[in-house]
Amino acid sequence: MTSLLIWKEHLKDFYARNSMIIQPVLRFFFGLCTYFSLNTALGYMAKLENPAVVLVLSLVSAALPWGATVLIAGCLMVGHIYAVSMEMALITVILLLVVATLYYGLKPGDSVLMVLTPMAFMLRIPYAIPLLVGLGGSLMSVIPVSCGVFLYYLLLYVKQNAGILTNDGSVDVVQKYTQIIQSVVFNRTMLMMVAACALGILVVYLIRRLSMDYSWVVAIVAGAVTQLVVIFMGDFLFSVSIPVGPMILSLAGSALLAVVYDFFIFSVDYTRTEYVQFEDDDYYYYVKAVPKMTVATPEFKVQKINARKSSDKRRE
Repeated sequence: MTSLLIWKEHLKDFYARNSMIIQPVLRFFFGLCTYFSLNTALGYMAKLENPAVVLVLSLVSAALPWGATVLIAGCLMVGHIYAVSMEMALITVILLLVVATLYYGLKPGDSVLMVLTPMAFMLRIPYAIPLLVGLGGSLMSVIPVSCGVFLYYLLLYVKQNAGILTNDGSVDVVQKYTQIIQSVVFNRTMLMMVAACALGILVVYLIRRLSMDYSWVVAIVAGAVTQLVVIFMGDFLFSVSIPVGPMILSLAGSALLAVVYDFFIFSVDYTRTEYVQFEDDDYYYYVKAVPKMTVATPEFKVQKINARKSSDKRRE
């Protein structure tokens, strides 16, 4: 444990010294992963799959704030969907405008979650997002996470029905729009995952704010169990089936990521907890103080030995 704490302190010092360089590098790789994942998931417009285009867009993302990556990714998604179906692209633009209005009207500042959530689904660890957001975010972070879940299932619908959307010219336009909206907006699996993520964030956020010992660890376990219960209820009430084995493995991996996040952000020593009581003219105050786990990073001193002087002394 001591070696891990020392390594953690070294990382914090390194980031503090080089944050001006690390931030653009992180934005570059975040944009690169986002655009590459989007091209892999859809990839219907060949021009957007050009590595040079992806590289240029990633460099642009490195020079701009985090929210620029979300905007560029939305444009790429519309471009790929337009190559499949103009009607689907129009519906996608309208739905993205609704999502943007909902997001920027209620919770601006966490736009990166709208990209990280679909990426977590693609990596088969969607349950990690509610745990991490509940530990480090706020209750209003439910909005961008829910928008991210919706965007993932929108991409999934396009990918699974690309052939139908391309060759469905004989269907009435109104009927086609109605069918697409019903399939995308009222997808039971999507609604169940939105509920699981929202309740997971709520449970983790409320428990980790409690003053009890090991509240963050308890919050991680409770958040994972909450998501599991919601999915089982969805299976029982709405016949939304999700493979149990992969789901359990995904929950275990998500909980492990949350524990790692807990170590780097909220590592405290409950054995040295102190309780303080004081008062003023109006109130009595009862304070619980839990110290953080910190270690002094060792300083290495190199002492140079002059071999010539030592040999001269031996001769004398």
